[in-house]
Amino acid sequence: QVQLAESGGGSVQAGGSLRLSCAATGYAYGRKCMGWFRQAPGKEREGVGFIYTGGGIKTLAASVKGRFTISHDNTKDTLYLQMNSLKVEDTAMYYCVGDRFLDTYVCDFNSLRRGDQLWGQGTQVTVSS
Repeated sequence: QVQLAESGGGSVQAGGSLRLSCAATGYAYGRKCMGWFRQAPGKEREGVGFIYTGGGIKTLAASVKGRFTISHDNTKDTLYLQMNSLKVEDTAMYYCVGDRFLDTYVCDFNSLRRGDQLWGQGTQVTVSS
């Protein structure tokens, strides 16, 4: 059974940094799409970034490009989101999501939004002014 466990959230002042981690356990060997979404109170869930663990695909949303970095450690099967220059508007619950089925060679926000994908429980990020 695959599980995704996020960590690294917390409270920080604007301009600060946090690094989120998402440890994946239970996956068989194979390539997959993984990503980060966030949801602020009263707002829809929005994609932050995604990466294909087989390489070649890595994308960040325009709202975070230049400030956030997404990466994946294949040896640990852990997804990271390095967040720098944080803004108050980055305050949200951050969720990790991963492919249920491996080696699909499809990786984008729409594929990660499919109802059968695997989600973590989320980690809260709060940025104060």
